[in-house]
Amino acid sequence: MPRLAPLILLGWLASSFVAARDVAFAQDRPTRLEVWDLKLGVSVDALPGEFSDHACGTNGGPPSTPLREFREFRRCRPEPGGLREVYFRYDDELEYWAKANDLTMEIARFSGTKVYNFPVVLSALFDERGILAGLRIISDPRDTSQRREDAYTLRNFLTARFGRDGWDCADFPPEDGEAPVARSFIKQQCRKTVAGVGRLDLRTHYLRKKGQTELDPRTGRDTEGQFESLVRFETSLAP
Repeated sequence: MPRLAPLILLGWLASSFVAARDVAFAQDRPTRLEVWDLKLGVSVDALPGEFSDHACGTNGGPPSTPLREFREFRRCRPEPGGLREVYFRYDDELEYWAKANDLTMEIARFSGTKVYNFPVVLSALFDERGILAGLRIISDPRDTSQRREDAYTLRNFLTARFGRDGWDCADFPPEDGEAPVARSFIKQQCRKTVAGVGRLDLRTHYLRKKGQTELDPRTGRDTEGQFESLVRFETSLAP
């Protein structure tokens, strides 16, 4: 029995070390704000400054005029509805922290600007008073990973977040030249109003546009990237 005492002591020391390490790990881990931390109806002066790469937005396209912060939104041209779009990205501190600590899962999770692990283009929409009147989330068409084909499935996570019931959806038929991807054709527009959140607008595309084909007509081989897999989501203040 006395021989067990050193083993018990070693076990206690090991568990204490692991516990202390985990506490230190949690304390050292930086936090990162995400798009869901931005609340509609808030003045631009009250928004957090932890985001980066501000610029005038181009409705899901690449950033335009660089800005130092959200407060410079008036430098951006108003959209037809009168709102001004400011593109932004997540701060990359957490990504570099994960790389410095060689944390494989965290590196994958915090690399880039993502929503539910889907690469996205983010924009904040401001009215003339400087009130955050809307948020825009668009799956990133510049993404070259395998996730681009799955981008349309982002809608499942968004509808789950805001409740699967109560959406008013319309499915549209193919226009001239549009075709399914394999056997799937999705061209859908959904709307919903959620108390305390605002109006939600969700558009989903999974289709081939005119001129896009599954097989290269010259070689007969499978084409790459000739499809549109897209989600456009906007939340805006209810009237």
